[in-house]
Amino acid sequence: MAKLSLMFEERLVKEVPVGSRAIGIGRSPDNDLPVDNLAVSNYHARVYFEAGKLVVEDLDSLNGTFVNDIRIERATLHDGDSIWIGKHHIKVDATGDAPVPWDSGRKTNAPRINETMVLDTKVRRDMLQQAAAMGERTQFAAGRLKVPTMVVLSGKTDQREYALTNKLTVIGKSGLATVRLKGWFKPAMAAQINQRDDGYYIVAGDKIPTVNSAPISGPVRLNDGDLIEICGVRLNFIFRE
Repeated sequence: MAKLSLMFEERLVKEVPVGSRAIGIGRSPDNDLPVDNLAVSNYHARVYFEAGKLVVEDLDSLNGTFVNDIRIERATLHDGDSIWIGKHHIKVDATGDAPVPWDSGRKTNAPRINETMVLDTKVRRDMLQQAAAMGERTQFAAGRLKVPTMVVLSGKTDQREYALTNKLTVIGKSGLATVRLKGWFKPAMAAQINQRDDGYYIVAGDKIPTVNSAPISGPVRLNDGDLIEICGVRLNFIFRE
């Protein structure tokens, strides 16, 4: 079974197994991994299994969650990764089989409604209506809607977040680009993302992007939590609920 080891410097603070329910991380003592540090939000992050993969998700924390050296909103974890929260880090042991899917109706250590940021309801409604109008394939599960989203982690772009509501998403400096790159000498079309029946694929344009630090040699299917880097811009591909 996978396990998480909360460390302060080189001292083990607490170790917990990751089973069929989410593991809550934060300053509040009712978390599975309570972190006594003022830089940590009450309900900072959580780790859980999804589709057989171990995933970490930031819960709109003030100071962010980092996997190794990269700030993330949501990312797939691998054996040996380190989750950094404040001055503490969590060693990831991802060995062992994934548990059976947990009951989504069971209570977990999710953030309390009055302690996390909630998207403006009108903005969310408009975004979902636009997605439906464009024929976007969305996933309904337990009454929740998942929208493919590109989150800008670093680099110069015209926005910090993009909902992928078209079958074609262009990354570049072109006026037709969805993800608009800013700065001198940026290519008109650095890369593009195509929606296919089985998912979203990134394809090189004038530049070769990397996915999870590996340069692509052809169309690559994007998975939830993938990290993309192109022209000095780092992006996180996630499905927002």
